[in-house]
Amino acid sequence: MSERVVVVGFGPVAARLVEGLLPAVRRGSVNLMVLGQETEAAYNRVMVAELGVGRSTAEALAIADAAELIAEGVDVRLGVTVKRVDRARQRLVLSDGSTEGYERLVFATGARPVIPNLTGINPDPAHPVLPAGVTALRDLRDAAMLHRAVTARQRVVVLGGGVLGLETALAAAEEGAQTTVVHSGPHPMGRNIDRGGGAVLNAALRTAGVSVVSNARSTAVEHNGPDGNFSALLLDDGSRIEGDLLLLSCGVRPRIELAEGCGLPVAAGILVDHRLRTHHEPHMFAIGDCAEVRCGSSGCPDCKGATAPSGLVGPGWRQAEWLAGYLEALAEDGQEAADSLPPLAKEPPGVVVLKARGINLAVAGDNSAEPWDDILCPSPDGLPHDRLQHREVAQWADPGHGRYVKMTTRGGVLQGLVSVGMPRTAAELVVLFERGAELPADRSLLLRLDGTDQPAGANNDPARTVCRCAGVSGAAIEESVASGCSSVPEVSKATRAGTGCGGCHEDIKGIIEKHFQGAVAA
Repeated sequence: MSERVVVVGFGPVAARLVEGLLPAVRRGSVNLMVLGQETEAAYNRVMVAELGVGRSTAEALAIADAAELIAEGVDVRLGVTVKRVDRARQRLVLSDGSTEGYERLVFATGARPVIPNLTGINPDPAHPVLPAGVTALRDLRDAAMLHRAVTARQRVVVLGGGVLGLETALAAAEEGAQTTVVHSGPHPMGRNIDRGGGAVLNAALRTAGVSVVSNARSTAVEHNGPDGNFSALLLDDGSRIEGDLLLLSCGVRPRIELAEGCGLPVAAGILVDHRLRTHHEPHMFAIGDCAEVRCGSSGCPDCKGATAPSGLVGPGWRQAEWLAGYLEALAEDGQEAADSLPPLAKEPPGVVVLKARGINLAVAGDNSAEPWDDILCPSPDGLPHDRLQHREVAQWADPGHGRYVKMTTRGGVLQGLVSVGMPRTAAELVVLFERGAELPADRSLLLRLDGTDQPAGANNDPARTVCRCAGVSGAAIEESVASGCSSVPEVSKATRAGTGCGGCHEDIKGIIEKHFQGAVAA
C-alpha cells in the first residue's frame, strides 16, 4: 500500500526532496505529487541574475525535468497553485478547481521578495503591481527584463545594498550596463560587515564601475519613460536617480500564507520541530525558505538564538535530503522506525561570500566588536567572573590597495571575520571558522598568505569545503576530476558541487586546471 505525499512548491529545495523520494516512488511505497506555481519545472533561482546578465542559460539553470519525473511515476502539476488546505479532510483545493487528497503534506513554498512601500507601486505585499521597468529579479521573466537592459547598455538602478543586489550590480556593470546601487546605510552590506570593511567595499565597487548612493531613503518611483515605464527613483532629499530599469533587492519574506490560512502556527516562517513536522500536525512538514525550525521547548539548546529561515539554498537542501529519508522510512517501515532516525542536524553558522569578478569578500559570525573594546564574553560553562574570556579583535587595513581583514576571537577561537581583497586569507579564515579552530598566536601569519612570495594554492587543503551549498569537499572534487570530469558542469553532475549559488565555480576550475597541469608535467 503506497502512501500519498504531496509537495506544495517546486523550487530547488522541493526538487531535491523529489529526487530523494524517487527510489521509494519506483518501489511503489510512495505515491508522489508535486505542485508548481510556475509553468517551468524547478530551476536554480539563485543564479537568475547570471542568466539576466547573459552569463548563463535557462537550460543550465534547470534542476528538474518534468517529463522525466512523470515517466518515473511522479504526478507533476505545473502552473497551478493551492488555494486552500482543508486540514480536517486532508485535501487541497487547487486553482484549477480540482481537489487532491494527501496523507503527508510538505510545504516548500519558498519566499517572496520584499516590495518596499513606494509611491508608484501597489503596496499590497502579497500581490504588488510593479510598473513596467521595475522587477524584483526572482524568476525567468525577471531575468529576461534584466538581459534586455544589459544588452542595450541601459541604466540599471539597484535598490538595496545586500549581497545579491551587489552581485547583480557588479555583473551588470561588467557586461556594459550603467549601474547604480542605492541603499539606506552608510555602506553596503550593513547587516553583515563592519565600518572598515564597508569603506573598503565601497571603494572597490566604485573602482568596478558601480555608482553607490548611501544613506538614501527612497520615497517613490517615477515612470514617465517611453510606454510609461520606469524613469527614476525619487529620494526624500528631493534628488532623483534616473534609470531605465529598477531592480528591487530588498530581501525576501517566507511564504507562509497558505499554512497560516489553515491555522498552522507560524512566526517568521512555518514553525516546525527538529523533524521538520509542523506544530500540532505531525503529518505536515515544511522545508526551505518557508520553514522556521523551532521545537517549542524552552530548554532546547538548538532553538536558542536565530531560528528563522536563512535564505540560503544549502540548508534547504540538507532539510530536503533528511526529510526524504524520514518520509521513506515512514512509508516503508512505519512511525517507530522513522522516529528512530537521528533528528536533523543543527545548521552551522553561515558564511557570506560575495560572488564577483575582481572583488573578494567573506564575512561570518559576530563582527560588532572594535579593537579597543574591552568585552567580557558570557561563559558557556559558568566560569567565575575573573576567569571569563575576553573577546579580542585583530584588524588590518590597506585601503589604498582595497584590502582589509578583521578577526574576532574568544579564547583564541575565531568567532567572526571580515575579509576584503584577501582571497587566500579569507579561505583560511573560513576553514578555521567552520572548524571552530584556534587562530595562530601571531595573527599576522594569516595575512602573509596573500603575500607575493606565496605560491598559488598555498592554502588549498583538500579537506576544506569548496561548495558550501551542497557540502562538497575539495577532495571529493579532486576525485571526480581524477575519474574523468574535465569541466565544471561535469563535476557538478558527478558531485553536485557548484549547483547552488555558483560561488565555488572558480575554485572548481582551479582544481580541474591544477589536476591537468600536473598530468602534463608528469
